[in-house]
Amino acid sequence: MTHTIKLSQARCGDRGVIVQVGDQSHHQEHEIELERRLLELGFVEGAKVELLHQGLFGGDPIAMKVDNMRVALRRREAASLLIRCDAA
Repeated sequence: MTHTIKLSQARCGDRGVIVQVGDQSHHQEHEIELERRLLELGFVEGAKVELLHQGLFGGDPIAMKVDNMRVALRRREAASLLIRCDAA
């Protein structure tokens, strides 16, 4: 069974597919800028993601594989991404 979560809620080893980038309401300019930056980094709908590592203190930042690229994000940035998790 699959379920949808924010990428910030994922744990090491979790895998999935991005289903939404950004908050679709765009109430603030910084949200628009964050969505643009995420898209430029390759966080696009349909991209495969796998959480590889998280920081020791507070679990921040998190490192992940996005398709064939490795990227690190703060959890608050990762909260802007919804993923459909693969069944474990």
